[in-house]
Amino acid sequence: MKIYPLAKRLLDLVCIIPALILTCLPMVIIAVIIRLSSKGPAIFKQQRAGKNATPFTLYKFRTMRTDVDPFGASPKSEKDLRLTKIGVFLREYSLDELPQLLNILKGDMSLVGPRPLYVAQIAEWNDRQKHRLEVKPGLTGLAQISGRGELTIEAKLEYDVQYVEQASLGLDLKIICKTFTQVFSKQAIYEKKYSENQHTRGE
Repeated sequence: MKIYPLAKRLLDLVCIIPALILTCLPMVIIAVIIRLSSKGPAIFKQQRAGKNATPFTLYKFRTMRTDVDPFGASPKSEKDLRLTKIGVFLREYSLDELPQLLNILKGDMSLVGPRPLYVAQIAEWNDRQKHRLEVKPGLTGLAQISGRGELTIEAKLEYDVQYVEQASLGLDLKIICKTFTQVFSKQAIYEKKYSENQHTRGE
């Protein structure tokens, strides 16, 4: 049995269990603010593709109004009228992703890996791009520290495949450390405009 998968899972648990304890109260506060500031649930749930394309339920804090299409294109700027006021703030600091700590605890996701996309999007990928499904999706990944929202979907998929090819505990630690810098500097939060037939959808 390879050591890396075990070490990766141990790293996930060592990091997210204290993180869940520390963020428990802030997450409750965020959930209350979301419920008080706009109609709808605090948690946004949606099916995404996990390892080997196995579907799982992704958790996020809701950042958009409930009367908009949850499968529409992701907001391209903080001025998107679909975003709630608290939603803009949550996205600026990636706080909307905090509930995914539960996905990691459950084993659906890992701290580091390709971001989880829709099952339906798999049909749009070529054989090389589908290699991203060989690992668990992550809270952050190589694409997120290499340009994030400034990358086209094709570039993101290529970084995802490169991560699968180069995956190691050292690379995971590097990505985690660089992610903190990106989050606090609020770099490249929103996606650039993709080609008409390739876009990211939903929250």
